Amino acid sequence: MKLTLGALLLVMAGAACVGEDEQRIVAFGDVHGDLEAARGALRLAGAIDEQDRWIGGDLIVVQTGDQLDRGDQEQAILDLFERLRIESEAAGGAFHALLGNHELMNARVDLRYVTDGGFADFMDTVEYEPGDSLKVWDRSSGTFRTAILAEFEPHQRDRVAAFMPGGPYANLLAKRQVILQLGENVFVHGGVLPEHVAYGIDKINSSAQAWLRGEADLPSVLSGSDSPQWTRLYSDDPDSSACSVLEEALNALGAKRIVMGHTIQESGIASACGGQAWRVDIGMAEYYASRTEYGGSVAVLEIVGDSVRVLKDDG
Repeated sequence: MKLTLGALLLVMAGAACVGEDEQRIVAFGDVHGDLEAARGALRLAGAIDEQDRWIGGDLIVVQTGDQLDRGDQEQAILDLFERLRIESEAAGGAFHALLGNHELMNARVDLRYVTDGGFADFMDTVEYEPGDSLKVWDRSSGTFRTAILAEFEPHQRDRVAAFMPGGPYANLLAKRQVILQLGENVFVHGGVLPEHVAYGIDKINSSAQAWLRGEADLPSVLSGSDSPQWTRLYSDDPDSSACSVLEEALNALGAKRIVMGHTIQESGIASACGGQAWRVDIGMAEYYASRTEYGGSVAVLEIVGDSVRVLKDDG
């Protein structure tokens, strides 16, 4: 993907305007197995070069979750994001990929949105025995049941073994957070409600990580439509009541704004609640580009102090 001159100038101008006390942060939304969409967003942010190496210096990048499902290049995305986490830290910056609902779904063995290529992509990535046991989410009862890998089709087993709690890719995901706060900015996949703040952001993150490592059960706060990875309260045209809930959560965190993915904004990255809510999922992935009129475009959100703006690739 090549950036237009306008997009490049925006990135350069953004980098130039960062003062000594202001940290440049760039966020982008769901990529769903589309490596080129991920690369496009990272290049638009000024984070990587044409060889996918970190060039962002002290830039902070946040991807708000949903790297998995709907596409065939998930392993490459996960591996790229993990390498960038390491490279950015060495350069004085940071790369944060958050846990979305589709990461959670794969760890609890909900395979509804895995493509044929997504199963093939993880063949021979992990050693396992057909009799190995795991806990599978039962959607009808809303509880986990005990299963063994032999219950799954042969072509599914490698992926299941890779993402089940304690598996190699579940352990990789266990390095990530559900909710991230950087100064006055809060990042999450779905949303943060006052009850999440009361439960404790650090506790939510550590509980999710322990579950992914296979050390604990999935906490109830991460299940259901009101969980941080599933709620759409601030995304579907929030009314004044929803905005009041958001303001309560932000005040409790000492934050000014929340940035989230999860719910596609067909007209592009959009704000709500007087600029307190920013929605960055624009359906960048090929899955949406091939099925909708709005999908496939690339845009990111840049935050520098109190300045918030959208950077677009118009090519």
